[in-house]
Amino acid sequence: MSFGFLGIQFGFALQNANVSRIFETLGGTEIALYWLAAPLTGMLVQPIIGYMSDRTWSPKWGRRRPFFLVGAVLASLALLVMPNVTALWMAVGMLWIMDSSINISMEPFRALVGDLLPSEQRTTGFAAQTFFIGVGAVVASSLPWMFTNWFGISNTAPAGQIPLSVKYAFYIGGAVFLAAVLWTVFNTKEYPPENLEEFEEEKRRTAGFWNGIRESFSGIFHMPKTMRQLAIVQFFSWLALFSMWIYTTPAVTSHIYHTTDTTSKLYNEGADWVGICFAVYNGVSAIAALLLPLIARRTSRRVTHLLCLVAGGLGLISIFFIQDPNMLLLSMVGVGIAWASILSVPYAMLAGALPANKMGYYMGVFNFFIVVPQVVAGLILGFFTKTVFHGESVYTLVLGGVSMIIAGLLTLRVDDADDIQLTTAAQTIHTSSPAYDTTVESNPNL
Repeated sequence: MSFGFLGIQFGFALQNANVSRIFETLGGTEIALYWLAAPLTGMLVQPIIGYMSDRTWSPKWGRRRPFFLVGAVLASLALLVMPNVTALWMAVGMLWIMDSSINISMEPFRALVGDLLPSEQRTTGFAAQTFFIGVGAVVASSLPWMFTNWFGISNTAPAGQIPLSVKYAFYIGGAVFLAAVLWTVFNTKEYPPENLEEFEEEKRRTAGFWNGIRESFSGIFHMPKTMRQLAIVQFFSWLALFSMWIYTTPAVTSHIYHTTDTTSKLYNEGADWVGICFAVYNGVSAIAALLLPLIARRTSRRVTHLLCLVAGGLGLISIFFIQDPNMLLLSMVGVGIAWASILSVPYAMLAGALPANKMGYYMGVFNFFIVVPQVVAGLILGFFTKTVFHGESVYTLVLGGVSMIIAGLLTLRVDDADDIQLTTAAQTIHTSSPAYDTTVESNPNL
């Protein structure tokens, strides 16, 4: 069920590591502002996609898989077009289409784990997704560098043109995205609704386009308590991530490589190295994801998330003190640990607090708290970078590191429903039957 995430992350990794580079190549200066197009659309699309997938059932295609497929086709086409844009407005528009399409596939994947796994397996289930995310992102982030250093393909181009190494990376990404998602679509079995008659009755009761729109957004005001608490954690976590994705390329090329000339060999070497750094943090996240369930069982999900976010925050802050590009890889270790936890632990905590018949919807609403910090990043980080930090992008990364540490501390306030249930169950078992075997059989979908 998680293999499709390898393809999804191919798309996200290429986007995160290269879109700011494309904007700068096409003469863009308001980079954070250009990134606003995608999240504003995602804020509208995600709850609707979640709402629709909750009310979808086909004996052949299941509930979530039709949305995987549609999103994968659209995102793959966007990946093929993006490196061939010739104007800045085209690049911004393609980012909007690409990000929205990727999210159409991604959010139902989150709900799929909640649908198919019991509470005691959800941390492992989301960690499995994170593993495939890490593997996909390692390869995708490294592709421009590999094309240049292994195959001799140019990583420079005339002013206003995208280098061939970047173009080929996006072409490979489009193909892998579609192939990986198709694997999950054709090889995963979804369970039907527990009561099909009640399911159909609810669909009839809530039928109609405008009724769907109204329900999609009215539920935001009735979120479970755990979801509200996690929303604040998500805000500060993703504000830090967006500061990194938007400003790492200008920060590294100016602070470490000491150039802002996008046509120079030195700038493009720095931009390629950012891709390697992103590959490293994703590789670390793939390994860390395998350890998260073990740490969570020995401590708790909240403590696990706190430790990981503090590691990520310190990693971002450390970039300010680095002059040797190779040392950036150490910073990325901390970021990778945080990324592994961000992609799994909040969703595992959230799934235990959601009603089963609204899993997809609330997972879509949860995306608001990824979108909102991206909007805030687009509106304020440019101002901070230009006015407060006098154009020194590296200070924006430090600000992101502080934001990530704040998110870690706020995690301690979250009520984890599954932890409470498992603790209560364990106490009951201990007092009533000390010899009870609590071993959980593995789920075949995992």
